Amino acid sequence: MSKSLRYGIIGCGVIGPWHARSVALVDGAELVACCDVIPEKVEKFAAEYGGQTYTDYKKMLAEAKLDIVSICTPSGLHAEMAICAAENGVNVLSEKPLDISDPAMTRMIKTCREKGVKLACIFQRRTSPLWMKVREIVQTGKLGKMVLGDAYLKYYRSPEYYASADWRGTWKLDGGGALMNQGVHCVDLVQWIMGPVKSVTAYAAPLVRKIEVEDTSVAILKYASGAFGVIQGTTSVCPGMNHRLEFHGEFGTLRVEGEKIVELRSSLISDEEKEKILAPDNSEADNIAQDPKAVGIRGHMIQIQDLVNAVNENRDPMVTGEQARSAVDLILAIYKSSQTGREADV
Repeated sequence: MSKSLRYGIIGCGVIGPWHARSVALVDGAELVACCDVIPEKVEKFAAEYGGQTYTDYKKMLAEAKLDIVSICTPSGLHAEMAICAAENGVNVLSEKPLDISDPAMTRMIKTCREKGVKLACIFQRRTSPLWMKVREIVQTGKLGKMVLGDAYLKYYRSPEYYASADWRGTWKLDGGGALMNQGVHCVDLVQWIMGPVKSVTAYAAPLVRKIEVEDTSVAILKYASGAFGVIQGTTSVCPGMNHRLEFHGEFGTLRVEGEKIVELRSSLISDEEKEKILAPDNSEADNIAQDPKAVGIRGHMIQIQDLVNAVNENRDPMVTGEQARSAVDLILAIYKSSQTGREADV
């Protein structure tokens, strides 16, 4: 039987507990260390989930003899922490987004590859039976030639949310707003399902909140396949709404609202097959439209178990750094188009 891998967590804030709880539930890993710059926060975290405490992540990575570390810190810190982990021979699981700039992501991926450690990124919706079904329908041509792939991500975040931490809503550490922080999951999904985006034309700005980055954005997409699409991402509308993704092909339409298929019509899908597709499953639904903590643990468990297995089997994890960066690359192109007033290549 393989040894239990030594697991650490950097960042004991909002999402850290999802990682700690997941590590406790998967096979082959044990939480042995945790780190946060606020001593009271890391002590409380360790009292609940276990592990030796640190306030300096470099010290933890150098001394704790870790096999894997989860990085749950502000987005603009992911790359530097992942690079430090790789240089200490520690495999990395980064929270989304991978990082917030092209150079940082490139260095992060290159260093992990060169040092022979695994780099994975949390995009837990890829583990959902629902979204795997949606991707299969589109990718296998069940809607015919794809015409449109749209994502409507109309979320709400209060002024208090942005005031809760000084890094929120900043270019330096948040890297963006409604798209880079809240919308990145569905930005990832729409490309995972439709294929890569070639170019974008976009508007993005803080229309309501007093923040540096966008709380409202609209982008027109041109996919590499030739299909078109739209992404709308906000934290400014009230009340927030469930995300809605819509896929239209030459012979059919599929619409998903929240975590449920609300419409499936295609001349290429039989009634019997449609009934099977629409059969309920046990995937967790969550409502992040208004509550950033309303995220189920199932997806994190699956990805952490996968990374543990990937380390033991010496294979790539299910979401590699190269795959994870595509969502950020698209968001950065949206920001570029908004700032220049011109179409931007992805």
